[in-house]
Amino acid sequence: MASEKSENSRSGNQRVTIREVAAKAEVALSSVSRALSGHPDVSDEMRKRVKDIADELGYEPNLVAQSLRSGVTRTIGFVVRDINNPMFALLARSCENELRRNGYSMIIVNSDGNIENENRNFSLLRRRRVDGIIASLVSEDSPYLRKNLEGPRTPIVLLDREVKGVNASAVLADHAAGVHEAVTHLINAGHREIAFVTGSNNVYPTRNRLLGFTKAFEDAKIEMRPDLMAIGGFDAEYALSHARILLRRNPAPTAILAGGHGALMGISRALKESKLTMGKEIAFIALDQLPYLEVFSDNISTVYRDTEAIGREAARLILEGMDGEKPRVSLIESQFIERASSRGGI
Repeated sequence: MASEKSENSRSGNQRVTIREVAAKAEVALSSVSRALSGHPDVSDEMRKRVKDIADELGYEPNLVAQSLRSGVTRTIGFVVRDINNPMFALLARSCENELRRNGYSMIIVNSDGNIENENRNFSLLRRRRVDGIIASLVSEDSPYLRKNLEGPRTPIVLLDREVKGVNASAVLADHAAGVHEAVTHLINAGHREIAFVTGSNNVYPTRNRLLGFTKAFEDAKIEMRPDLMAIGGFDAEYALSHARILLRRNPAPTAILAGGHGALMGISRALKESKLTMGKEIAFIALDQLPYLEVFSDNISTVYRDTEAIGREAARLILEGMDGEKPRVSLIESQFIERASSRGGI
């Protein structure tokens, strides 16, 4: 009757307590705690009975109180460089699915391409006492880099970032292999004036893509044109302004590579302004398989990396780190997928 009275007198915003679950189940508080936490000493019958009553009453465990007792929050911080990039939606989803399967939830914070925001995000996650951090860094030469990667006493996994001398795991894509394959395809088709617009080389993807780009020319024993390269920004405005300049050159490039989501947007706009059609007047290759490409255009050649596999692997590495395993690097392959857009320009 005491439990009925407490239920009837409850105001709409009061939480059901573990004491009420124990009272209705007619067991000790410790028995409820063990049953709901999956303790091996609890019988299946007792576990089911307590869980059914907890569900009936609408009881939800206080995660803050649990984390204070155990020192574990069962949450992972996910630092996104720029949430505008649709690639991160796929990556975060596959990462979260893998973490959820293992009993963890994920907190996503967006740096918006700004190192000050990124620094604040790391500080926030430390204060939240997350059990691990997965991060796509804005740059690899931020003045806050060492503090943020060496400060937390939690495992860290870097997404497509290569930072020497830190105790962190990393998931890297082998961009160079796919870019080498793409540029070789263009060279074999007769292209020599091949432009490349991409982000700053203070992050691994740009440096690795440049390795594949230059090696393709070296292997073909053809001189590369540094004046046809624009390296400095991942945003669409940077790509647009530099693509406009490149397309006004004489001779103009016969092929162009877009290094990322922003570059794809900016270059596409510049080509439209110049009334140039991909696959006809100019060859075009996007250096990422973005989810909306197949919806709006199924003819764009790409260098593909499995974004969902990267997310799953990042989750596995952070779980390994929390289990005490040593940091390691996991490499994800990339490959060139030829479509109509890379067949023009000659």
